[in-house]
Amino acid sequence: MTGFEITGAGAADMELMRSWADAEGWDPGDSDRFAFAAVDPEGFLVGRLDGEPAACVSAVRYGSGFGFIGFYITRPDLRGQGYGIQVWRAATARLAGRLVGLDGVVDQQDNYRASGFRSAWTNMRYRGVPGGAGEDAAGIEIVDAAALPFARLAAYDRRFFPEPRDAFLSLWTALPGHTARAAVRDGRIEGLGVIRPCGSGAPRIGPLYAETPEVAAALLRRLAGHAPDGEVVLDVPDVNPAATALAAGLGLAPVFETARMYTGAAPELDLGRLYGITSLELG
Repeated sequence: MTGFEITGAGAADMELMRSWADAEGWDPGDSDRFAFAAVDPEGFLVGRLDGEPAACVSAVRYGSGFGFIGFYITRPDLRGQGYGIQVWRAATARLAGRLVGLDGVVDQQDNYRASGFRSAWTNMRYRGVPGGAGEDAAGIEIVDAAALPFARLAAYDRRFFPEPRDAFLSLWTALPGHTARAAVRDGRIEGLGVIRPCGSGAPRIGPLYAETPEVAAALLRRLAGHAPDGEVVLDVPDVNPAATALAAGLGLAPVFETARMYTGAAPELDLGRLYGITSLELG
């Protein structure tokens, strides 16, 4: 393609990718890009046509064996001309030899299947003001996650993600605007949640981990207290029926869905305690 080249994303490109994702209705958080770039600074790609951004994708490497694809977007006026598939090929080449995951919107899932991805579960986005009684689960203390040793938070997160992501997690729980809360019982972490602002929508909670639905509800309500009007967004994996029941029981409404897809067998994660995924862009 004459005049088309794929380069790594700079800081301005990362902001552009975020704005394009907003336009698609994906609503990444206001500061997400700072945590994203810390994981794999070279994992964000931009296709430029005559020097102008035309398409983008992220192909982020975690550890030695996992990768995640996100931000796969072609500028609307250039769709159908082959630019998107070029950045897609660059992304998959960068992650060759790894298990690769993504969260695919409904109208792209057949294309991902054609590229070797298979659905593992559906993430349903719920939105609303959590209702019901606001009491914490018995014996649980909700604390600022920053008050806990980071190594304990990282070890807890590893139950829900295929590879360590300490650099990401350290930023994700501490960036300006991000509020991280942990549920603690007798000195043990029994839940973790983060809420962050999204410029084009309600604040998003993710991740949300909990040992029981009661702990998940306590964390969710406490985090919702940091939303300007109490309204929050949560991407719930349907592979955990308790998470779906909790979202519906609290009066949140489904508004959007994606499929978590992998190129091979889904990794072994503690799905029964996963109540909300971290992000659509990086898993």
